[in-house]
Amino acid sequence: MATANDIRRGNAVKFNGAINVVMDTGHVKPGKGPAYIQAKLRNLSTGKSFEHRFNSSESVEIVPMTTRKMEYSYKDGEDFVLVDPETYEQENVSPEIMDEVKDFMTENTPLTATYVDGTLAMVELPASVVLTVSDAPEGVKGDSASNVQKSITLETGVVIQAPLFIKTGEKIKVDVKNRKYLERAGD
Repeated sequence: MATANDIRRGNAVKFNGAINVVMDTGHVKPGKGPAYIQAKLRNLSTGKSFEHRFNSSESVEIVPMTTRKMEYSYKDGEDFVLVDPETYEQENVSPEIMDEVKDFMTENTPLTATYVDGTLAMVELPASVVLTVSDAPEGVKGDSASNVQKSITLETGVVIQAPLFIKTGEKIKVDVKNRKYLERAGD
């Protein structure tokens, strides 16, 4: 048994009789009272997410997991189809599991699929991905104060903020977790 201090994003824990994936955690030390761990969990059987406070010293059961390299292939109705690049085995994945990564996926995007007891629990993209800018309006003349940003649309349809010099058709590197522009990407 581990303590709540040991749980990290991506772990699977047994909680209230069900297996849950830890989506995010934060250590909170209030001015009064004991420290606690604020965790966002997703129940594997229902797919629903919820928040829970764990006492720092509370015992939790961490469930073993396996990971597998996959690639996004295409969308089949509401489901997303992932393919194992070595065996070409396909797997349909529900939109709930793909919710955090779907805005940054194009065909053949590499992913890491995490399984708990043979059930797909979580899908993660690399920390950054390269996408093409599909729409970038021109910057306003005279708007040259430092670090001025404009809204651009990427090939996946997601809108992010980027510097004024970014133009339509350019490839840029995007931080997936923070949904931010990082840098121009070479061809």
